[in-house]
Amino acid sequence: MCCTIWFLSSCHIVLLLINLVTLQTSGRLVFALGRSRNVSLLQNATVEAVIPRIPADVTYITFQLHTQHQNATVSYHRVLTASSSLNGSDAGLLFPLMRLQRTLTWYLRSPERSAITGTGVILPYGEIHPVPGGCNTEYNLLVDPNIYLQYNLFETIIQFAPANIGYARGRTPPPCDVNSGQSSRWRLEYDVYQYFLPENDLSEQVLIEHIQKVASVQQMVLNGKKLVMLKSVDKTMVSFSSVPGQGVIYSVIVRDPLLNSSASYVPVHTYACNFSSNLDNCYTLGRISTKVFFTIAGIAGLFVCFFGHRFFKSELFCMGFVFVAFLFFILITRVTSLDYDMRLGLTALGGAAGGVLLVLCWWRFGSVLLCVVIVGLILGFLVSSLLFFTPIGDLSIFRTDSVFWPTFCSVVVVIPLIFFRWPREGNITACGVAGGYAVILAVNSYIYTSLSYITLDVLKRALNNQFSRAFTNVPFQGIDYILTTVWAVLAVSGVVLQLYRERSRPFFPPSPYLMWKQERERRKTNILDPSYHIPSLRSRLKSRVQDMFRRREPAGERTPLLL
Repeated sequence: MCCTIWFLSSCHIVLLLINLVTLQTSGRLVFALGRSRNVSLLQNATVEAVIPRIPADVTYITFQLHTQHQNATVSYHRVLTASSSLNGSDAGLLFPLMRLQRTLTWYLRSPERSAITGTGVILPYGEIHPVPGGCNTEYNLLVDPNIYLQYNLFETIIQFAPANIGYARGRTPPPCDVNSGQSSRWRLEYDVYQYFLPENDLSEQVLIEHIQKVASVQQMVLNGKKLVMLKSVDKTMVSFSSVPGQGVIYSVIVRDPLLNSSASYVPVHTYACNFSSNLDNCYTLGRISTKVFFTIAGIAGLFVCFFGHRFFKSELFCMGFVFVAFLFFILITRVTSLDYDMRLGLTALGGAAGGVLLVLCWWRFGSVLLCVVIVGLILGFLVSSLLFFTPIGDLSIFRTDSVFWPTFCSVVVVIPLIFFRWPREGNITACGVAGGYAVILAVNSYIYTSLSYITLDVLKRALNNQFSRAFTNVPFQGIDYILTTVWAVLAVSGVVLQLYRERSRPFFPPSPYLMWKQERERRKTNILDPSYHIPSLRSRLKSRVQDMFRRREPAGERTPLLL
């Protein structure tokens, strides 16, 4: 009996799978409410999507179609029009239902030259739930639940249409801008969420799995991170820091505080890079010039971390290089439109000139104060950048440049002031921390890590006046914890080793020029020193020139020896 039941169940499952495959290959997809399913679209093929047996308590339905980077088209009708279709890698439609409607039909199309794979998600809502995009006046669809995303090197911007309050099935939607009381859409609130995909993983399967994980309201609230809450009077636009090569999903959840209900817009994802570009696409991020530059910087940083104070001139060259190169890169980027490789080359030349200049200043004047200030400013910059890399940097008060930059610079200046009391210890600490971070940046040029954004976010803000509005939150995952540990180990071991090795030596080596002057004065006044009797260089040169034109007297006698 049990075998018979098992056999019949197996046959039923096989038949069901055959029917589903037949429906898909014949141009028809069947979806179930509240569930997701994988979707495959052939080249230039149009597929009919169907939802049968819709319950009577469902007022409207949203459909989401997500692909990794290829565009797909979703449409209310088989014939495509601008006002009834949408094309994109994260496209969705909202279907208000009629009073007696029990089935729903729409169409999917592949405009690409190859087949498209992705995932489709169906979410049902009732009459108490707000309607995402129900008060759309900017985009083509009448009701638009989509999030529109744009990105560049500095920031990623999302925009969406305002929502409307819920209404009963088959009724006319409430007016959007008749009044601003609690009985209108102005009571709605919008929560913006962010969800990071696993680092260094660009696979399509991972994206689909995580899209399905955060498609609904409950899943996004549970797994995502809420960044900001917007009122209905706020502009429906939010900016984030671009993280090239890192997958991230953005979602907007509209809430109705009066009815304690919520609904989700269609989540949108980005890697802040292009999968089809021939140069610097998502699989080949990072230019050769950048890798060479930071590899050399990492090697120099490792040397400074453990031997910087002992080889003081080499340390000064590296610190002067970093100080001048950072300022020079900001300058030429803001005032010129040169190619990136050209700017990086000029930055390297400017940094080398700055390093040589700092070494020459110390060689000529022997000013420990100048060296302490430059090295202290570099450490202060790292400390201040690290402070604003934490959630403190996303506080609304620091979105104003007039608040951010004075606070940032104040933290930078505090470190050199501490150095005045303990100059040697401060210099060795700067060598360990800055040298270790240079190693992390060298690793970042080959493997993505969020630690590079400690300083990169500050650089972006210095280069782009609009970057202050962006959220600078970045993922902190496994590779970041490993590299943080590496940085801490390098810094601590470098500082301890140098303090131990330099404990019995002078605080700072003397200036070679001052030592030469002292030695010259000593020779002038010490008559017992054999070098005292050596003529000056000018006298020796004059004597050599005179000898060239002076007739030499013959040596020995010309007359015979008298007996």
